[in-house]
Amino acid sequence: MDQTIELRPDSEAAPGRLDAHLAFLVTDLRGGGVQKMITILATALAERGARIDILVCEDEGDLKEGLPESVSIIPLKKRNPITTRLAALRADIGAIAALARPLLSRKHGSKSLRHMPSLADYLRTARPDTLFAATPYLNIEAVLARRLARVATRIVVSERSHFSSGKPRKEWRRRNLTPLLRKAYLEADAIVAVSHGVAADIAATAGIPREAITTLYNPTITPDFAARMREPVAHPWFAEGAPPVVLGVGRLAYQKDFPTLVRAFARVVRERPARLVIAGQGNRKDFDRLYTLASELGIRDRVDLLGHVANPVAYTARAAVFVLSSRFEGFPNVVLEALACGTPVVSTDCPSGPREILDDGAYGALVPVGDDAALAAAISATLDDPPDARRLQARAAVFDYDTAIMHYEAVLLGKPVTSSHGLGSRVPATVAAASAHTA
Repeated sequence: MDQTIELRPDSEAAPGRLDAHLAFLVTDLRGGGVQKMITILATALAERGARIDILVCEDEGDLKEGLPESVSIIPLKKRNPITTRLAALRADIGAIAALARPLLSRKHGSKSLRHMPSLADYLRTARPDTLFAATPYLNIEAVLARRLARVATRIVVSERSHFSSGKPRKEWRRRNLTPLLRKAYLEADAIVAVSHGVAADIAATAGIPREAITTLYNPTITPDFAARMREPVAHPWFAEGAPPVVLGVGRLAYQKDFPTLVRAFARVVRERPARLVIAGQGNRKDFDRLYTLASELGIRDRVDLLGHVANPVAYTARAAVFVLSSRFEGFPNVVLEALACGTPVVSTDCPSGPREILDDGAYGALVPVGDDAALAAAISATLDDPPDARRLQARAAVFDYDTAIMHYEAVLLGKPVTSSHGLGSRVPATVAAASAHTA
């Protein structure tokens, strides 16, 4: 299905002003990577003249505060489970077998499905030109809601992480969710992936033609980025003349694998003075596990877990080296932010994103996932011989904010996208090999 939005004439609109009604579907507006990118897109497109609605399953999160007044936040009501299941079946009765386990079962079913009937009501009454959804369950539910509403709204689904490497229940996801993903994604008007690696993975996993998926990099380096870099940091470890700080940023979750970073750091400080700072949300058990590990390794006094910080970029700009220790990603914005700060990067070669951003390791060391010895060696080598900051910043500039917004706007409106920023059609060697293997 393909449809192009015709821009409505507006004699008062400035040249190039965007006169379209666009809706974005997210679970909430807490500080996750998906939510941050949605708010960046919504803000940029609202500034270009679009009417923007952000539809949320839970009306929570600090990101609401930074949105312009012109952006409407619309909470979707939660319906009772029986009404929801009946609505899903009405939307696609022929897919009852595919729907049953991934969406309708009580044990493993989608937590956001109960908002789908309200989403259909919204589509029926508001009739936006385009609905943009992100993450597998919301993508499926966006397609079901359009079926239920019987409207012509353009649906753009977006994959933000490496699906086959994803959650601990990845085998269950592969077996039960993949058939429904394939059915829903092929019914959408456009499929967007946040990196070439994510695109190759969802194509191979769900059996979707690779050419049906458009790679759009995140608009990470926003116009206020330089100001955010310059914001002061009160933490004494970042003071001038202090030992070098190794920095990690992200939720204290399985995906980020911070225990491997802590073990690697313990190896580093056997040879040199250094400190480890990790900025990111977590619950009390997450903090306790990492601090306990640090104590067992004899480095508790050189490790600090900051929890949530409003502006991690200011810390990144002052770190001696930024480390991504993740098991899997999609497009790790924090790596690109580090390059834009001129801060050296060491990353696991996880699927997907780091290899694309770092150009096969040309702009930062890539090490195997879960290998604390290799990670420690790369951190030490980088501290010994850091790369030129200007070269790193030049690489970050390739992932241009204005180009990213322009490409997202084109996909939302059903227009062609030419190339991915200044990268043309070049795909990193490992991603190209994976795509060829799964073709």
